[in-house]
Amino acid sequence: MTRILVVDDEETIRLALRKFLRSRGYEVDIAGSGEQALQALGASKYSLMLCDVRMSGMTGVQVVPKAIALDQDLAIVMLTAVNDAATATAVLSSGAADYLMKPVELADLQQAVDRALIKRTATIEQRRVEMLIREEVALRTAELEQEKESLRRMSVGIAETLINAMEAKDVYLRGHSQRVAELGGDIGEELGLDPETCNDIRIAGRLHDVGKIGIREDILHKPGALTSEEYEHVKTHVRIGLDILAPLFHIEKPLIYLEHHHEHWSGAGYPGALCGDKISLGGRILCAADSYDALTSERAYRRPLEPLEALERLAPDVGKHLEERVFQALERVIRRRVESGASGTATA
Repeated sequence: MTRILVVDDEETIRLALRKFLRSRGYEVDIAGSGEQALQALGASKYSLMLCDVRMSGMTGVQVVPKAIALDQDLAIVMLTAVNDAATATAVLSSGAADYLMKPVELADLQQAVDRALIKRTATIEQRRVEMLIREEVALRTAELEQEKESLRRMSVGIAETLINAMEAKDVYLRGHSQRVAELGGDIGEELGLDPETCNDIRIAGRLHDVGKIGIREDILHKPGALTSEEYEHVKTHVRIGLDILAPLFHIEKPLIYLEHHHEHWSGAGYPGALCGDKISLGGRILCAADSYDALTSERAYRRPLEPLEALERLAPDVGKHLEERVFQALERVIRRRVESGASGTATA
């Protein structure tokens, strides 16, 4: 049975209302004040409250928001002997569903109760549907994120296979991409970047040299200095890498970092001759990590530099090749590695 609470400080009225509503098949309780009404609402569940506006002590206007705070689904119909537009506005805006003038015609009361209960049912159903929609959206979003992550891992894995194949052909490149990825991520963490960005930097570092698969081997393995023509050919590896990885649109940020990893702070880099803040921070970090690893890796034409020696070699490039704060973060990371016993030097 639908339960209704009748609240009125006049006993004859609340008893009369209870008698009528019970005759209509409702289960009815009564309260003689706002305080008693709130106690009843706190102890039991009601579908509707029929409440007088003007009562001694707590008024009906004061009861409404407190009642709704106890039960947001409670339907409320207010009764008053005074035709006061301001009061009507106050109770309706505070959450009451309807407002009737005393003396109340029983037919009007029944219609008001029916309207309020129908509105209550519709509101509860709407809230239920909205909750189901939110849950379904959350579930589908989680599934899509899982699918996206699986696709990303698979795609990056395929690209890494190309990297591994390329590095297997050149003893001096083995492990270079992985070291740049790890160092780039460490620099990002040193700069206080969020974990997602640091992960994107590591992905970009792992893939940054994939375009070298399109560079002639005689140039890649040349022991001496490159000619201008050869250097221009080597510079195309960035564009080649972007073309290879273009289908991986779901790793957009790592691709931007990869595109920028040979840009210089001064604007003298390639492929876009970008300068300063126009270079993505991930690109600036990879530039520093790549430059450091190149100096500390063994080459056919020179020995690898020691970590602190490499930092000294890079220091004059600050403000030209490298951004100062990125270099400072690189320096802190490398010095910690040296202190902990990790040399940071790669040998064949």
